[in-house]
Amino acid sequence: MAEIHVSVDSSLPPEAVLGAATDFSKHRLEIWPTIDPEVYGVEALDEKSAVVREGTHVLGGLWAKERYDWSEDGVVRATVMESNTFRTGGIWQMTVRPTDVGGSHVELLWNRRGSGLKGLVVLLAMRLTGKARLEAGLHETPRLVEKARLSVRTAG
Repeated sequence: MAEIHVSVDSSLPPEAVLGAATDFSKHRLEIWPTIDPEVYGVEALDEKSAVVREGTHVLGGLWAKERYDWSEDGVVRATVMESNTFRTGGIWQMTVRPTDVGGSHVELLWNRRGSGLKGLVVLLAMRLTGKARLEAGLHETPRLVEKARLSVRTAG
């Protein structure tokens, strides 16, 4: 099992950070560039939850079908339902709170247990470099969200 905690401050307001985490439109692939478009698919979507298949081409293909839930204010949680890499029940959870300067304080919890050889390799990599990779991704999110917003505005 690997459990990683990351926290960063963002210039984005909480609603923009939470919106990025729960955007399951085609813009998701712009905001989260590690998601492989060939694997990505939304199976169900409603006001406070989604069932989504996401993955990457790394190691010959890693994927997980996850249930996203954002029914709790300021929290988005994705729970593994099926995966070729992780055991059922693992989570990815983002908690977002406003800061005094108009941005957000973002806390991310990544808690997964591996399944099979790929899962063990991914867990080892996450133990070694996961915190830095997750933190770098959260720092990159504001730039990617703004870029996606601009492309929507200029297209419309």
